[in-house]
Amino acid sequence: MLWSFVHPHRRKLALGLVLALLGSALQLANPMVTKLVLDTVADAGSLVVPISLLLGLFGLGIVFGLWHWILMGTVAEKVVLDARTSLVRRYFRAALIPMSRRPTGELVTRATSDTVLLREAASNSIISLINGGVLLVGTLAMMGVLDPVLLAVTFTAVLVVTVLFLTLMPSIATAQERAQNSLGLMGGVLDGALRAVRTVKVSRAEERLGGQILEHAEQAARHGVLSVRREAVAWTIAYGGIQLAIIAILGVGALRVTAGEMEVSTLIAFLLYAFTLMSPVMELSQSVTTLQSGVAAAKRIREVEAIPLEPSSEGPDVPLPSLGGTGPGAGEALLELRGVTARYAPGAEPALERVDLSIPRRGHTAVVGPSGAGKTTVFSLFLRFLEPEDGELTLAGAPYSSLTPRQVRGHFAYVEQDTPVIPGTIRENLLFSNPDASEEDVRRVLGEVRLSDKVDALEEGLDAPLDATSFSGGQRQRIALARALLCSPDILLLDEATSQVDAITEAAITAGVRRHAERKAVVTIAHRLSTVIHADTIVLMEDGRVRAQGTHRELLDRDPLYRELVAALHISETEADEDGVRDEGLPVGSP
Repeated sequence: MLWSFVHPHRRKLALGLVLALLGSALQLANPMVTKLVLDTVADAGSLVVPISLLLGLFGLGIVFGLWHWILMGTVAEKVVLDARTSLVRRYFRAALIPMSRRPTGELVTRATSDTVLLREAASNSIISLINGGVLLVGTLAMMGVLDPVLLAVTFTAVLVVTVLFLTLMPSIATAQERAQNSLGLMGGVLDGALRAVRTVKVSRAEERLGGQILEHAEQAARHGVLSVRREAVAWTIAYGGIQLAIIAILGVGALRVTAGEMEVSTLIAFLLYAFTLMSPVMELSQSVTTLQSGVAAAKRIREVEAIPLEPSSEGPDVPLPSLGGTGPGAGEALLELRGVTARYAPGAEPALERVDLSIPRRGHTAVVGPSGAGKTTVFSLFLRFLEPEDGELTLAGAPYSSLTPRQVRGHFAYVEQDTPVIPGTIRENLLFSNPDASEEDVRRVLGEVRLSDKVDALEEGLDAPLDATSFSGGQRQRIALARALLCSPDILLLDEATSQVDAITEAAITAGVRRHAERKAVVTIAHRLSTVIHADTIVLMEDGRVRAQGTHRELLDRDPLYRELVAALHISETEADEDGVRDEGLPVGSP
C-alpha cells in the first residue's frame, strides 16, 4: 500500500538509501579508527594518519548527512503533494450520489491530517528501516570481528528486545488506526455543525452538539494515549535492552581484559560499537511505529478509491456537441426522458418510475408536486448526477450514454436551492462558469437580478469578497442566478431560485428568466405560485411519476392535486389577484 505512494519517487529514494548506507559505513568505521588511535598511542607511533582518518570520516559524514536530510525532506513533501493531488482529483471526479453520503469534514481530514501521517512513513521511515537493519547487522558483524564472546552477549540482548518489540506492534497499529478514524468522524460532525451554526445557537444546542463532537475527540485521544503508552513501553524495552547489554559487555569485557584474553583498546572499540548499536535499534523501533501510522493513513486514503467515478471522468476533455443551430422551433424536444426509472441505491424504492418527459428548445417548463414526488431526481438525471436504471435520456436526439458528463453539463446552468457561493470575490463567482464574459455582460446580469446598486455601493465593487456576513441569503441567491444567466445556457435549471428574495425583486428576476426562455429552455422546480402560473408548461409529479402536464389553467380545470397545491400556496387574496388566480375563478383557499 505504501509502495503505491513511494513508487514514483523510487530513484530519489534509492539515492537516499545509498547516502544513508554510506553514513552507516562511516559510523561503523569510527570505532575501528578509534582503536587504531589507541593502539598507535600504546606503540608511541605518529597520530597524523589516525587523526586525519577521523577528521575525514567526520567531514564525509557531515556531507552525506546534509544531502540525505534535504533529499528525504523533499521526497516527503512530494509524496504528500501526490497523495493530496490524488484525493482532490478523486473528490471532484467521483460520482455525486456516493460521494455525498460521506461527511465533508471526514473527507477533508483524509486530505489533511492523514497525508501528514503518510509523509514520514512513505519516505524517511522506509529508508530508516532498511538502513537501520543494515547498520544493525553491520554493527553485530564488526563486533564479531573484535570478540565473538562479547558478540554472543550482545546478540542475546538484541534478540530479546526484538521479540518483545514485535509483540507490541499489532496493538500499536490498531490503536493508531482507531484514533485516526475517530478524528475523521469528529471532522465530519464538526463540519456539519459549523455549516448550521445559526440553527445550533437558536436551538440552544451548543453544549449538546459540542459534547457529541468532543466525544469523538475524546475517543481519538483515548486511542492515541493507548498507542503512546505502548510505544513508550516498546521504546523503553529497546533502550533498556541495549543499556543492559552495554553493562553486560562492560562486565564480561573487564573480566576478559583482566584474564589477558583481550586488549583494552578492543574492549573500548567494542563498547563504541555497543553504543553505536543503540542507533539502529532506536531507528528501527521508531521506523516501525511511524510505519504503523503511515499504513493506517495510506489505508484511509486508498479507501477513497472505492468511491465510483463518473462515466468517462478520467478521459480527455472533449468538445461540446452541437445542438443543431437555431432552425428547430420551440416545440421540438431538446431534452427527453423516455421510460426512465431511477434509484439512489440498489434495492431501494424507485425515486422515478417509467417517467416520460420532454423539454422543448425554447420556453419555460415548471416541475411541481409534493415533497418526495421526484422533482430533484429529475434534475439529477438531467445533469448526470444520477444514472437511470432503465429507460433513456437524450439531448438533441443524442443518447446520454454516448456523451460524457462534461459534454452534457456544458449545455446547462444550474441554480441550487441553497445557492452555495464559490470562495472568492463577486467577480470570481459571476465568471466562474463563463470566465470569458465581458464587463458589459456582467453588469447586464447584475441589473437583471437587481444587484447593481449593492455592488456599486461596495468600496471594492466586483472585487469585494463574497461571504455570508456582507451578503444576505437572498443576495447570494441572486448572484448564483446571475452567474447562471451569464452563461446563456441552452438549458437553465432553477431549483427554487427566488425562494429567498422579496416580491419586487422576484418580479424583476422572473422577467429576466422569461426573456431567457424566449431564446432558450428554462426548467424550474417551483413551490411559489408566482413562478408556476407563468410557465409555458407545468409538469405535475407524484410518487416518482408524471401525473399531469399542461398550462396553469388546464391543470386547474382537470387535476384536483394541482388545485390543492395552488390553494396551499396562497398567502392572501391580494397576492392571488396579483398572480392572476382571481382571473382563473379560483377562490382563495378553495380545494
